[in-house]
Amino acid sequence: MLRTEITGIHVKVDDKLQKYITKKIGNLDRYVPRQARASAHAVVKMKDAKTKDKKQYVCEVILHVPIENITVSESTVNMYAAVDIAEAKLRHSLRRYKDKHGSPALHRRIINRFRRQSLLGDGQPDA
Repeated sequence: MLRTEITGIHVKVDDKLQKYITKKIGNLDRYVPRQARASAHAVVKMKDAKTKDKKQYVCEVILHVPIENITVSESTVNMYAAVDIAEAKLRHSLRRYKDKHGSPALHRRIINRFRRQSLLGDGQPDA
């Protein structure tokens, strides 16, 4: 479970919303590389952004992982929808982070597999 800090700015974060955010954002630890799980933590800020014609809620998530911080922000009319969309964006960003900072041994294994396939495919006729 990922450590989360939840704050509300001009919004009261009740227990139901806090439990929902903890469930959604806390389960993202499976996308964080194993060596970074111990030090990773998330800061979730729920804001009330009133525009002239309608009320908007902003969910900003800052994920502190080694080497960089991943920031995602989403604004919608519903607080729960903002959390859902921010969670999806964060999941995508974590996949890119994992590809970029993942284990070099994994990359070597994948590259060697492609090399073996290309060597077998180029020099030998199909049987």
